Amino acid sequence: MNRKALFSLVALLPLATASARADSVTVKDLTTPVMTNDSPAAGRRVRQVAPEYKGTDVYHALYLPIDWKPGGKYPVLVEYTGNRFPPGKGSGEAKDANLGYGMSGGRGFIWVTMPYVEKGRKQNAVTWWGDRQATVDYCKVNLPRICERFGGDMKNVFICGFSRGAIGASYIGLADDEIASLWQGVFTHDHFDGQKKWNYPESDRPSALKRLARLKGRPVLICDQRASIVRDQYLKDHLHLARFTFLDVPTRQIFKIPEGRFIHPHTDLWMHRESKYRQQARAWLRTMVGEDNRQSADRYERQEHEGQ
Repeated sequence: MNRKALFSLVALLPLATASARADSVTVKDLTTPVMTNDSPAAGRRVRQVAPEYKGTDVYHALYLPIDWKPGGKYPVLVEYTGNRFPPGKGSGEAKDANLGYGMSGGRGFIWVTMPYVEKGRKQNAVTWWGDRQATVDYCKVNLPRICERFGGDMKNVFICGFSRGAIGASYIGLADDEIASLWQGVFTHDHFDGQKKWNYPESDRPSALKRLARLKGRPVLICDQRASIVRDQYLKDHLHLARFTFLDVPTRQIFKIPEGRFIHPHTDLWMHRESKYRQQARAWLRTMVGEDNRQSADRYERQEHEGQ
């Protein structure tokens, strides 16, 4: 496949530079619901403990959209949080995730924040991966369970993450073929698996590309303060692995940093304010819901075999 053909696989969103602050005059900033210990209900975000982890502090957070009704069918956002990051007031805790709520606006999507299970399997890890295999297994077991109970559409599940979670969407979400098969698509903000080598096993670029290949051509939205650099300095020679879309998000233009709770440009709160960037990200998600991306994956696999 030639370079021109590879680039034709990429949907490149406009890398807008105009400030979006004026847009916020008439649209109120979103506020992520606080996680409680209540029973699940429409518009409520609750703490849940899986049966396997009863008696521990391992938990996930479940949000049912305000338009949720029993018996309905809803697409699902599965989020992994960033590391504990005091400069941005990031706790690393599942209860403090924000990206999925900003993407959905609290409507139309079930939103689940999955844990990184700490080594020893007694609590959630707030920095890096904890027990990676336990973290992967937790998602494999609990995602189908949540979808069955609350009407999640297993054919329309998207994995997303910020910072550590942006890497984790691949490092955890594409760790093997079984978990990779769960996703309709992927979206990330700030960082991407393989962009940089970190101090943990298999963070090197060849390992990351092997994980990315498990998507088999399904869609990926890479949002970043410098998404175009992720493309130009890393993924430009690997665009056949997924249907990539890149969106530069100038958080310093969306917010006047520091501004109230928006105190650092490295933030998962950028979709909590109306902007053209949020509109573009949400438009990508709407387009991908219901699209037969698994057929695309089948076609990708056939083409790979034919090319051998």
